[in-house]
Amino acid sequence: MGNIKMTGFAKAIPTHVVTNDDLADVMETSDEWIHSRTGIHRRHVVTDENTSDLAIQVANQLLVNANIEATDLDFIIVATMSPDTMTPSVAARVQGAIGATNAFALDLGAACSGFVYGLSTANALLATNSKRGMLIGAEVLSKLLDWQDRSVSVLFGDGAAGVILERTTESAGLVSESLKTFGAQWEALTAGKMANKNLLGEIEADDPFFHMDGRAVYGFATREVPKALNEALEKAELEADDVDLFIMHQANRRIIDSIAKRFGQPIEKFPMNMEEYGNTSAASIGIMLVELFEQNKLHAGQTIALAGFGGGLTVGAVIIKL
Repeated sequence: MGNIKMTGFAKAIPTHVVTNDDLADVMETSDEWIHSRTGIHRRHVVTDENTSDLAIQVANQLLVNANIEATDLDFIIVATMSPDTMTPSVAARVQGAIGATNAFALDLGAACSGFVYGLSTANALLATNSKRGMLIGAEVLSKLLDWQDRSVSVLFGDGAAGVILERTTESAGLVSESLKTFGAQWEALTAGKMANKNLLGEIEADDPFFHMDGRAVYGFATREVPKALNEALEKAELEADDVDLFIMHQANRRIIDSIAKRFGQPIEKFPMNMEEYGNTSAASIGIMLVELFEQNKLHAGQTIALAGFGGGLTVGAVIIKL
């Protein structure tokens, strides 16, 4: 679909850690209960940072790692469902903070599918007039959690990660994609509800917190992610055996185990890190991607599949040739 190359990788993880045992001190739960159902042991949570703070850390490090200037960027995309403010966007704050005066900037809201949707968007931009851009997934989900609600508070963490994407003449890039939205199922996962007001006064109060029908989202993921991956593979004229790594949204180990079995692939091809970070929504695929790069597990010529799913409901899969 387009010849693009990742030329920089960076992540920013809050230093403060909340373990399952820490949560067990304030609610009725245990490390065994959480880990056996999700694969999560710990999550990193901000103390006083906002989403833009993490995104700016990533952006500055990306410039260093890719050996470019901020003025070399044509666009900045930040995938997030936990922006500092409704406006300006996190991406605009990043653009101003790093001095990317030649770049336009926008946030992309597709929840846990955001990084995959962002790759598709960046690919389209690079196929036309843009030459280089920055894609960041960044979340401070701890600010959207009711920490007394065990059904969601044990699942999520904060973090950010991103890549520099450049147009290239090399035989590399986004080979195929499958993006789908199931808006009729929007009630299965919501967060950040604003007050409903009119001139007569307040009708309905703010409800900023996460609400999720866990069973519905689990069923959606195990059903629709394999479909999206299959469609992307068919478009690329590839089989699952041709994929070197499946980089999945890090929501739940059971979901990833189920998808690996569905494709008859060894679980080693599905790297996981939710044990350390929990579910970081739009940041999770980016964090996994950056960690693989840091561990020297990404190499030119590899074929990787990335897949996300989440609020909307949304699902997305892309096949990339490195």
